[in-house]
Amino acid sequence: MKNGNRDFVARGFRGMSRGAWLLAGAALLYGCGGAEKEPTPLVTVQVTPAKRGPIELEVSSDAVVYPLEQAVITPKITSTIAKFYVQRGSKVKQGQLLALLENADLSGQAEQSKGEFEQAEANYATTTGASLPEEIQKAELDAAAAQAAFDAQQKIYDARKQLFDEGALPRRDYDAAVVALAQARSTNEQAQKQLADLQKIGKQETLKSASGQLSAAKGKYLNAKAQLSYSEIRSPIDGVVTDRPQYEGELATANVPLLTVMNTSKLIAKAHVAQSEAVLLKVGNEAEIELPGLEEPIKAKVTLVSPALDPGSTTVEVWVVSNKPNAALKPGMNARVNVIAKSEDNALVVPASAVYNSEDAGDYVMLAGSDKKAHLTKVKVGIKNKELAQIESGVKENDSVITLGGYALPDGTQIQIEAAPPAEKGQDAGGADDKGGAADDKAAPDDKPAKDKE
Repeated sequence: MKNGNRDFVARGFRGMSRGAWLLAGAALLYGCGGAEKEPTPLVTVQVTPAKRGPIELEVSSDAVVYPLEQAVITPKITSTIAKFYVQRGSKVKQGQLLALLENADLSGQAEQSKGEFEQAEANYATTTGASLPEEIQKAELDAAAAQAAFDAQQKIYDARKQLFDEGALPRRDYDAAVVALAQARSTNEQAQKQLADLQKIGKQETLKSASGQLSAAKGKYLNAKAQLSYSEIRSPIDGVVTDRPQYEGELATANVPLLTVMNTSKLIAKAHVAQSEAVLLKVGNEAEIELPGLEEPIKAKVTLVSPALDPGSTTVEVWVVSNKPNAALKPGMNARVNVIAKSEDNALVVPASAVYNSEDAGDYVMLAGSDKKAHLTKVKVGIKNKELAQIESGVKENDSVITLGGYALPDGTQIQIEAAPPAEKGQDAGGADDKGGAADDKAAPDDKPAKDKE
């Protein structure tokens, strides 16, 4: 207030009544003492109502694309490449002949071993079917003859012993009968033993020897046959040839890749996910595979969550498989996988940026109350992603949640709600205009009298 005005007011106070004095004092305080009282802080904020709707928790990670199956085919022998039957990009079937190596020497060895094997088979058949039965038959005849001779000699001995006992036969003839009987008994015992040995031990040993020769010949033949088969390079899986680094006439070296075949009927994006996120995943989760330059992600599913932690990276390997891969998806590509770990169709959600956390309060939001003050409200958060957060308790549907200006805002602070920028869709344009107009109308009466007083 200017000095002239102050003198005028002072002279007028002398003739006033007590009530007038009080009114004048109030006016004087209003005009001169306003600077001594601190104005109540007023914070401008933006709000959005808590609404019900779907929400998903998505786990994302970088990945590398692999085929369902892959075979890097290496020859087992070193030889010159005689013929290639496929090119890079050729579709092949399991067991199909892909290439042929020079094998003339191996073919000769196989034929030789085959002949030796056939000879061993014939010898085994002869031994078991002819030689052994003849020997047993001869031994049986010898044993029967020896038994007959022994029986005859026994009868002679019995007769001569009777005559000797009666005194009708000289001692010399009786002793000759005793010796002849002993010789017949020994011959019979040897014949019987030879027959028994041939039937038991001789038969087993003869068959064992013949069988051993046959097995040795067979093994040699199979080895030669296997060596010959190594010159034929065949596909172990169905797929497509993705690499063929050599040409006909070059030397194929043992254990050096000659062809690569991939089964691309299904492609697997293998990602390594942090263990804190991997515990949320399970086989069957819906997923997407994103490729740089591809507008639409490729639909897929989780087929494997490794049961063990990778000790090198302390992550968990997760496989995401596309049953119908896009033509742009190729083995070896770098990709991005997004897996939906959790989802709710009718959750109470607020913007994720509106949820704060502190050591004292934990998770909380700031609500715009009907008293035009901000109120700190503790909440229980469920699913939370980059855009939205599910509120399981603490907030009701349509509660006005402060989305801008709520960070570090003290509880009970007076607020002024501001309309969201027009660029943000989903706001109530009519409500925003009404609020803005009301603020302008309120400001105009306060400014105009102040200028007139000055």
